[in-house]
Amino acid sequence: MLATYRLKVRIQIKFYFDNRYYEKVGSQLKDITDELPFEIPDGWSWTRFTQIVSFDLGKTPDRHNKKYWDDGKYPWFAISDLQERATVNSTKEKISAAALRDKFAGELIPQGTLLMSFKLTVGKTSILGIDAVHNEAIISIFPIISEHEITRNFLLNALPVIVLCVKKREAVKGVTLNSSKLAAMFIPLPPLAEQQRIVSRVDELLAQIDIIEQNQADIDTLYEEFKKRTLTLAIQGKLVPQDPNDEPASVLLERIRAEKKAKLGKKYVDSYIYKGDDNCYYEKVKDSVKEISDEIPFDIPKSWRWIRVDNLFQHNTGKALNSSNTQGISHPYITTTNVYWGYFNLEHIKEMPFTEDEFLKCSIVPGDLLVCEGGDIGRAAIWENDISMCIQNHIHRLRAYYPVCTQFYYFAFFVYKSIGLIGGKGIGIQGVSSGALGKLIFPLPPLGEQERIVKQVEIILENLKDEG
Repeated sequence: MLATYRLKVRIQIKFYFDNRYYEKVGSQLKDITDELPFEIPDGWSWTRFTQIVSFDLGKTPDRHNKKYWDDGKYPWFAISDLQERATVNSTKEKISAAALRDKFAGELIPQGTLLMSFKLTVGKTSILGIDAVHNEAIISIFPIISEHEITRNFLLNALPVIVLCVKKREAVKGVTLNSSKLAAMFIPLPPLAEQQRIVSRVDELLAQIDIIEQNQADIDTLYEEFKKRTLTLAIQGKLVPQDPNDEPASVLLERIRAEKKAKLGKKYVDSYIYKGDDNCYYEKVKDSVKEISDEIPFDIPKSWRWIRVDNLFQHNTGKALNSSNTQGISHPYITTTNVYWGYFNLEHIKEMPFTEDEFLKCSIVPGDLLVCEGGDIGRAAIWENDISMCIQNHIHRLRAYYPVCTQFYYFAFFVYKSIGLIGGKGIGIQGVSSGALGKLIFPLPPLGEQERIVKQVEIILENLKDEG
């Protein structure tokens, strides 16, 4: 049988001429004013929970007894099946006819019953949309006055707040609300007509909140779509007009090649992309030439060029975490969990030892573009903090051979990721290993245009936020 809690002793709570509340149990009278959690309007009354309802505790059939769970037929509610202040119609688990017979006396709780969690997650209320049973962390509640379900609906909305007061006052702190504390809960009880008005007003307000939340979700979606579209136009050369007075991208490309050669010395391999007289794209690597038109993702202005990441950035990953490697000096490091689109979360930073050579390879400075190798593949942010920091092996550090507008290439990573050129299919790549990263082809605008593009994007997105 279910454990049922009902009124056994006649209790009266009255408000006397001395502005104090008293509770009469049998012939005993007790001042309870200091126990009441808050003031209530004139016309309301304080009562104990079990003066206006009875409630039943559920059960969990023996998990080791297969006959209780095999061929499950009857819905069995756990807290995870409840939805706050909503009607619930399905469960993750069902019990067998044997379990219903042996543990619940063959009785299902009827559709329309009020449920509330009172262990672990305390005060979560739902209405049963189907006949069912539930576990011992949930109670089924039956108002003594059930006229038009008015009190049930009032308690559906009021109990989460009331239970919160009990948790604070009784110092239960969400661990467990036992049945005796539950039975003794003080309930502020309005007249039935006012209960109905309260429920109607709450329903109206919640509907308005749903509309506001949906509108905000729509706005957020529109903002992200507009941002994606803006950045796509930006990296395709369609956001700001080209200026014939800009130093050509071809000159910038020569500067980058020269700087890379100076830094790499004998390791340097000359390579670049150009457009032939036949309007096809070719890549020259040492003395060999190969057509790569199929690798070009979109059209760009005539004054722009294409460049591989390998030729634009010196890039490498960080150090792998290895508990047996204790050489070097301990330094803080970040990993993919710290990198988000456009910013870093530095709340949880760990340290590991880096040798001098490892520190030179893995340390980051303002202006470095960091790209995730794993997790959300290709997620990127520019490091702007003037603090000592290193990277773990699942992050790429990109540092330009020759000064470019790094923010423009952050935009490029964002767009490439969003349209499937990173971690996607077709001409995209399935992961961002160092080799795959280096082969990515990015547009190279004149430096002046890169800066104008970034400034224009910032203005557009800032104005959009202000309007939102």
